[in-house]
Amino acid sequence: MRLWRPHRFLSFSRKTPREPLFFFRSTNLSYSHRIQSPILLHFSESRRFSTFSIADDEKYGFRRPEMYRSNLAGTVAAYERHVFLCYRSPEVWPSRVEDSDADLLPKLLSSAIKAHKNEISFRTKLTICEAGEGTEYSDGDVLIFPEMVKYRGLKDKDVEMFVEDVLLNGELRESGAYDVLAGSYIFVCAHGSRDKRCGVCGPVLVSKLKEEIELRGLKDQTYVHPCSHIGGHKYAGNLIIYSPDSDGRIMGH
Repeated sequence: MRLWRPHRFLSFSRKTPREPLFFFRSTNLSYSHRIQSPILLHFSESRRFSTFSIADDEKYGFRRPEMYRSNLAGTVAAYERHVFLCYRSPEVWPSRVEDSDADLLPKLLSSAIKAHKNEISFRTKLTICEAGEGTEYSDGDVLIFPEMVKYRGLKDKDVEMFVEDVLLNGELRESGAYDVLAGSYIFVCAHGSRDKRCGVCGPVLVSKLKEEIELRGLKDQTYVHPCSHIGGHKYAGNLIIYSPDSDGRIMGH
């Protein structure tokens, strides 16, 4: 996967595995093809985490015929800032959650960012991530990377001001209540209403990653969240990682 990150080299895997697995390393997540201690997620394990049928796993899951048949590198449009709006859960997101009349906050934020597209200095990508019970976030919380900032409780009426102050004028730490984020953040596409492959693979990856993070004592250092569509359905499961490198710079993978 190719992600833009400010003043950094791009990072992606150049080796294509021959069987269903994914890699994760808790530190220095650059150069995933050099990982020394991979976590392997094979079909037998994916069934343990999945609520879908064997037929769904065969058609939409990690054993589907298209897996690893093409290269992901270069398929993601370049961007310079990633905004995550925390809003409800993947189970209730419509296919186009940012354009849904039933989900006013995502639609307002998406429309405001588009309206100011040519004025905002950094190419900005908007994605929805899970909020509510069982998560660290509430509806309306906004996470911004690579700035590593969380704004709390954005309301419908404040969207235009938020976009102008924070995204357009760069007043990142002067607008509203905010927290500075620390650690590594993994966002896994679990947007099943957009594409069933993400709905089958995403929740499995979220569950497995959380289990491994717990086992390795990394709960206060590494955070995993399901998110909405990030592109490339045929590559599901898809994930994006924001993590500091050895110099503390935030890297996107």
